[in-house]
Amino acid sequence: MSRSKSSKKTKFVCSNCGYESPKWLGKCPNCGAWNSFVEVPVEDSKKGWLVEKSGVELKKLSEVMSIRRERIPVGIGEVDRVLGGGIVPGSLILIGGDPGIGKSTLLLQIAGKLAQSGKKILYVTAEESLEQVGDRAKRLGVESDNIYVLAESEMKTIIQQIEEVSPDILFVDSIQTVYHPDLTSAPGSVSQVRECAAEFMRLAKSRNIATFLVGHVTKDGSLAGPRTLEHMVDAVIYLEGERQMGLRILRSVKNRFGSTNEIGVFEMEENGLVEVTNPSSHFLTHSDEKRIGVAVIALLEGVRPLLVEVQALVAPSTFGVPQRNTTGFDPRRLSMILAVLEIITGYSLRNSDIFVNITGGLKITESGGDLGIAMSIVSAFRRVPLPPKTIFIGEIGLGGEIRHVKGIDRRINEAERLGLEKAYIPVTAHKLQGSKLEIVKVKNIEEAIQLCVG
Repeated sequence: MSRSKSSKKTKFVCSNCGYESPKWLGKCPNCGAWNSFVEVPVEDSKKGWLVEKSGVELKKLSEVMSIRRERIPVGIGEVDRVLGGGIVPGSLILIGGDPGIGKSTLLLQIAGKLAQSGKKILYVTAEESLEQVGDRAKRLGVESDNIYVLAESEMKTIIQQIEEVSPDILFVDSIQTVYHPDLTSAPGSVSQVRECAAEFMRLAKSRNIATFLVGHVTKDGSLAGPRTLEHMVDAVIYLEGERQMGLRILRSVKNRFGSTNEIGVFEMEENGLVEVTNPSSHFLTHSDEKRIGVAVIALLEGVRPLLVEVQALVAPSTFGVPQRNTTGFDPRRLSMILAVLEIITGYSLRNSDIFVNITGGLKITESGGDLGIAMSIVSAFRRVPLPPKTIFIGEIGLGGEIRHVKGIDRRINEAERLGLEKAYIPVTAHKLQGSKLEIVKVKNIEEAIQLCVG
């Protein structure tokens, strides 16, 4: 395989295990991965690394613990919640999401809020023209002399502008389109993405510039590029949702300065993303009418409780293999719940098509909604409605037992705030103080079914 020569020395590193080679190899001799070697530059250092004094200051742990970093509040409550209270100066934040989901819109709104507070912003658009950014800013109502816009994708030019402007906050949209001229690989390749991200990290830490990087995602929803990109940054945030639906979920999956799995809820409107300050009421129907196959569950996203509806439909299968379709729920988890229902309760579900939908476009990432999902399936199968204004909390074990989940008190408090009257929870849950809800503790799925549908 031919490789073009470059004036700067390079080496080849396996992106899977980190094995280094002076030349490109089709198969890694260390881990056996194929086509995993990427080209990276080699810094030519004539002096030994032990010759010069490093200048690193040694500190005691007690001294480090007393150091406090003042966060920069964005001014958008849902964004500040996800970031853990605001932006930490010098941090590197990676934002991912599907194309057209609203990443650029969200970044421009954040830039506008920060500019209003007096912060100097440099917005680097490597994908769009200045006119496109200007049209979006006009639509969003973002106008400030503190925002500088640069349409450039070459790394050295971007660094020169950063040194000239000296911004407080830097936005790069996106990291996959920025390229380093010293590398011969194409923009968006593994070596280009990793080297450019490392350069932005050095700038952020050395100049104390908070930096937002936009990252593309692959078909399976993970961030494109090297896996090490997620390890390099301080926070990884995903903007989730269906483009056909107005709801958007901003989810933190990594945060060195705050809790993970925090979410912010937005609604896409003509003038941009608008905060949904009471998302639980947004996900619920608020109807006293008894409905078949509908159950209310309580999720805990970080420290935030959310109440959502689960809809289930059970119909006779018209094909040889029954369908198992889920929206917002893990299909493997559904298969486990169906197996437990068949073995423990004796319901014959193997010849039925089963559809489970989490309303509002939300994706369940925890097991606290197992009981509610199972009860919605039983209700749809038996054609018997579940009790109104009732919430189900608990994880289902392989033996049919209802297991304890964390944060039951916060989930019940949220249910009480929204006007629910009864809660089914695990029998192992701690005693709840001061709750006005009727608490029903159940040991297993059989007991829950007997109490709800007979």
